[in-house]
Formats: sequence, C-alpha cells, structure tokens
Amino acid sequence: MNKEIELNLNLLVRELKKPAEEFTMSDIIDYVKAHDVKMINFMYPAEDGRIKTLSFVINSLAYLETILTLGERVDGSSLFPSYIEAGNSDLYVIPRFRTAFISPFSEIPTLCMLCSFFDKEGNALESAPEHTIRQAAKAFREQTGMTFEAMGELEYYVIAEDDGAFPATDQRGYHESGPYAKFGEFRQKCMCYIAQTGGQIKYGHSEVGNFTLNGKVYEQNEIEFLPTPIETAADQLVLAKWVIRNLAWREGLDVTFAPKITKGKAGSGLHIHMRLMKDGHNMMLQNGELSETARRAIAGMMSLAPAITAFGNKNPTSYFRLVPHQEAPTNVCWGDRNRSVLVRVPLGWTASKDMCTQVNPLEKKSCADSTMKQTVEMRSPDCSADIYQLMAALCVACRHGLEMPAEEALRIAAETYVDVDIHKPENAEKLKRLAQLPACCVESAKALQACREVFEAHGVFSARLIDGVVKSLTRFDDKELIAKAMADEDYLEALVTQYFHCG
Repeated sequence: MNKEIELNLNLLVRELKKPAEEFTMSDIIDYVKAHDVKMINFMYPAEDGRIKTLSFVINSLAYLETILTLGERVDGSSLFPSYIEAGNSDLYVIPRFRTAFISPFSEIPTLCMLCSFFDKEGNALESAPEHTIRQAAKAFREQTGMTFEAMGELEYYVIAEDDGAFPATDQRGYHESGPYAKFGEFRQKCMCYIAQTGGQIKYGHSEVGNFTLNGKVYEQNEIEFLPTPIETAADQLVLAKWVIRNLAWREGLDVTFAPKITKGKAGSGLHIHMRLMKDGHNMMLQNGELSETARRAIAGMMSLAPAITAFGNKNPTSYFRLVPHQEAPTNVCWGDRNRSVLVRVPLGWTASKDMCTQVNPLEKKSCADSTMKQTVEMRSPDCSADIYQLMAALCVACRHGLEMPAEEALRIAAETYVDVDIHKPENAEKLKRLAQLPACCVESAKALQACREVFEAHGVFSARLIDGVVKSLTRFDDKELIAKAMADEDYLEALVTQYFHCG
C-alpha cells in the first residue's frame, strides 16, 4: 500500500486504498454497505462562515443512490441572506465525494461530505463561496500556467476556569509546554480529528497569547496546515473550525476564533501562506532568492490589500487586532522574516548546508527538495473571514500582479518593501510613506467597491456577491467604533461578546 495512504487518518482513504481526490459514488456506496453506515450528512458553510448540516437516514440502496446523485434542495435566503432573496431562494446542494469522511463525533456511524450549490437551472451558483474559489483557481491556472496553493495558520483561544496552578507568563506562551500550557492534549486531539476529516496538518503549538480574565484562563493555540490547492485548503480550514468547536463543547471547554478578546492582549489571526507551482516546481524561488514571479505576485497583493480586508476581516472587532505592536499589520508593505509587515516572506530553506547531518552525523546527506517549503504569508486576515472568499481574493490579487506589466509590478514591490520594524519610533518617516489598511468595515467596503472590477474579471467574483459583501460590511456603520470602544471598556466587552463566535 502507498505509504501516504497507509498513514492517512481518513478512514475512507485507508479502507478504499486511494486518495480522496479519486473517490467515486461507487466507492461511497461500497464503504456504506461494508461498514453499516446509518447516516449521511451534507455539510456546507453559509454566509456566517459556520458549517450547516442536512442529515439523511439511509433506508435503502435506492435512496442512497438518489441523494448522492441528485442531492437535495435548501433555502438559499436563509443560508445567504445578503445574496439570495426569499422570493426566489431554492437551491440544490450536491455532495463532493472527494470530501467524504466519517464523523469523529457521531455515536451513530455517519458519513459526511461537503456540498456545492446549484441554481434552478442546474448551473453552479455564482455567488456561492465554493464556486468563487473554484473560479479563482481556474482563472489563475488559465492566465498564468501555474497552480495556486495555500495553507492556513488557524489561531484560537481555549478558555477554562483558572485553578491557579503553574501560571503561564502573560503574553509569553509561544511554543510553551505543559504544565504552563494547559491545553496541549486538547490541541493534539483536535489535530487527530481534523486529520480524520481529511485535513493535511503541518504542526500545532501554543501561541503568544495567554492571560487570566474574570477567573478564567485564556490560552492561545495554533494549528498550521500543509500547502494544497486552494479549494482543498479552504475546505480543510472550515472543517477544522467545526472540529475544534465540537471537541471543546464535548470536553467542557470554550473556544473562540475571535480576532480580539480584550485590550492589550494578542488577537487571533488567520494567516494564509501561498506558493505558485508549475510542473511540480515551486516558482517562489530562483537561484536561492525570492523570484521575480513571487515579487510580481506580492505586488498584486500590495495593490489590492485594502480590498482584501473586505473578505478577510468581516466584523468590527477585526480592526481592534490590526493595531501596532501586536504582531499584526497596519500598513501596506512586505518584507523578509518581518512580523510587522502585511506580507511576510518566511525563512526559507535556502542555505547550502545540510543541517541534519551536522546534528546527526550517522545520517547521509539529504536529497530533499527544500525549495518546496518557500511560501509568502498574508498576515491581515482573521477567522471572521469567509475562508473561500478570502483565498479566492488572494488568488485574484496574485494573478493581478502577474498580469500587470512586469516593470510596474516590480516597481510596486520595490516601493513597498521594508526591512525594519515599521512601528519603532526611529522608522516613523518610513511608516508615513506607506498606505494604511482600512480601520473599519465601512472603509473595507469602500476599498472593495473602488476596485471590484479586478475581482469580477474572468468570472471569479459575481457582481451579486460583491454587492452582498459591500452591503453587509457597510451595515456595521463602525467608522467611530474603535475610538469609542478604547474609551469605554464596558462597550468593548459588549462588542467582543457580540462577535465572540464569529465565522
């Protein structure tokens, strides 16, 4: 058996002895019959970012074949109130077999699949987030000849009663171990369950944020994924949030993906790493340096950064996180290994030395392709994001940079590059020259409206979807909100509570 399949935690992959991308309807039916599966769950994220579920009891083979083939109808106006009107709201949901997994939470054997939306004519719903990301990947491939891959860093806080034992150092929880970090075993269990749903996980660890508040301990954790095509990367993140919340509830814990919880403490982001692939090669590097292709893609993100917040920062508390000195960006710039910038080029494995043999002299020199590990990281988004829209927007932005005249794109990249901490006083003049990110939902909506034609090009974002995003963001009317919340802690707490379980 292929080693990748043998070690895969998705039970269907191991049983069927094939990667999930090759699952067919007959595979699903064979697994259901062989393992006496009783239930089928159709799952799909709605406008609020949360997964919705439609459950079926398997009462006959004919019925199973029917739902797998024809799907079911649902009320689109309840799922997407900003995009679908109640007067013409029926949609079809059709399962995507490659997303199949066995629920780790159901006592009754239950097979789950994510679904795609279709309209009354049997056409893919243009305003559906999953369709948008598929169109973004298709346009990128057709226009550039490359494949866009991504991976997410999912940050969240675990919350429990504080027993006072082995207190962690405030705001110093990065990679902490037990007993100072309290929820490592919970995180590891989450990672295993996410892997069972098909998630390709890179690693997990405790993060910077930890504090006590009102008798409870708040501990920040992170789970990071491996790069995959963006459609798969988005599916994995949506399911991961579902897993973490379900497991927390069953273990008597609370979790939040909220971008900000309280003033002066680290907020939680959803950093997205990207790489551009062609013929199995990572196009981000050339001769051990960041390639011209990568710099042109970065230029596209610099050009569209204010509009990207419309997809990646979707409630008022998102902008409480985007403040100086919290390892969150405030300005449109990029740099190498720099956590004060919007787009960071992480440390790459570009050194010519074999580090493994230096610490393990019994090993032979490695032949691993280290260039595959180089990515660039967008640091502004958080988990209020519609993950499908966000990744589609990043794909559009990188394509936009590659479609610009090369000279223009490289000029933008050069002008927005910084190699210092932009928030230090001595760098104030450099900071003034950099454009600022939006400071509220209303500003993000205006930024998107101003350049919507770039996102609508090649049929990626539908006009209806853009209209819906602009309308939902503008409705917050939050232009003066941050100043008001910073001056009134009770008001800040009320806002945090309102958006505590976002996305």
